[in-house]
Amino acid sequence: MADWTIGGDARRVAAANGASLTAAQLVHERLRDEIVSLQRRPGDVIYEKEIAQEAQVSRTPVREALLRLADEKLVEIVPKSGTIVARIPVAKLPEIILARTALETITVRAAAERARGSDIAGLRALIELQRETLEAGDQAGFHAADETMHRAIAEAAGLPGIWEMVQQIKVQLDRFRRLTLPQPHRMELALDEHAALVDAIAAHDGDTAVARVSAHLEGLTASLATIRELNPDYFAGDVEAVYTRWAAVA
Repeated sequence: MADWTIGGDARRVAAANGASLTAAQLVHERLRDEIVSLQRRPGDVIYEKEIAQEAQVSRTPVREALLRLADEKLVEIVPKSGTIVARIPVAKLPEIILARTALETITVRAAAERARGSDIAGLRALIELQRETLEAGDQAGFHAADETMHRAIAEAAGLPGIWEMVQQIKVQLDRFRRLTLPQPHRMELALDEHAALVDAIAAHDGDTAVARVSAHLEGLTASLATIRELNPDYFAGDVEAVYTRWAAVA
């Protein structure tokens, strides 16, 4: 049976707001985490009755949670057939990468200008944490440390709200990124890119920091065709059409 306690991020937000989560919010957060982390994979069926029993709630909050996930394009509710985890829309990924890159170039440049010694030390500690998770083969831990580092850069920049914007737009991208981690040397490459980014911030070199984060994120677009080919059932859309359109606007 799944653990339906409030997840770390949800608990942190609720505590910060002095609020508790409703049953529907708890179910939504849990299912969202499972979908984004690929514990529930594209095409998997979600059974309302099963979720209600595991969460020890009625089916009403489960339906509310599923409707919200449908609005987020994470599930598809098919009348008289049920609910399935939505496939990753390849057409959306390059646009999400573009938007995320635009936002994070702002934070890394500001971090290069404003980061204090303690901020740099914290970022270097996160690089070490990623190295440890890499050596342990802990993909989930590596991803979590990656997220923490990007958030820490925004905080060092004095722009934590921009990271909140990034989180709102990158849900589909996070599912794709999870599929890239098992690829040979992918985590090693990401670690090297993160270390170079932190070095640029520590040197207060805004131009290099922007170049580093841009290359780091744009590399995801280049890997789209390979990851789609390896996981054909997880995606919706024509990769070649995406690359053709993207080349026309790049």
